[in-house]
Amino acid sequence: MFLIDPMSRVPIYEQITSQTETLLLCGALKAGDMMPSVRSLSVSLSVNPNTVQRAYTDLCQKGLLYSVPGKGCFVSGDALDRLRLRNAARLNDFTDTVRSLRLAGVERSTLIERIESVYREGGDGDASGRTHHQAL
Repeated sequence: MFLIDPMSRVPIYEQITSQTETLLLCGALKAGDMMPSVRSLSVSLSVNPNTVQRAYTDLCQKGLLYSVPGKGCFVSGDALDRLRLRNAARLNDFTDTVRSLRLAGVERSTLIERIESVYREGGDGDASGRTHHQAL
């Protein structure tokens, strides 16, 4: 479920957070699903439990998870809607980036090919190109 690259410049808690968001967007995690316990995930990934807790806290603050004391963390009922809304807002940033690239002389065909290649990648939902070393 989770794949961590310990050599990445991206902190491990951010990798967990990002991958949880990807799992939500692709439907692998659904509203009401229980997340692995902090302890079990930290053991599986060979990371400090505080790292997993930090990721879960971040996801709770974003409204994607909620915590039930003594039971664990669960996917929020509106997690997918929250993610889709946040990603829709990122479209404005994308538009600004495309404008900047156009002014810098990047050809339209180059941009279109790059976008199409991302959509072709599909599969695991991770378009980062990172190599993953550990899996749950």
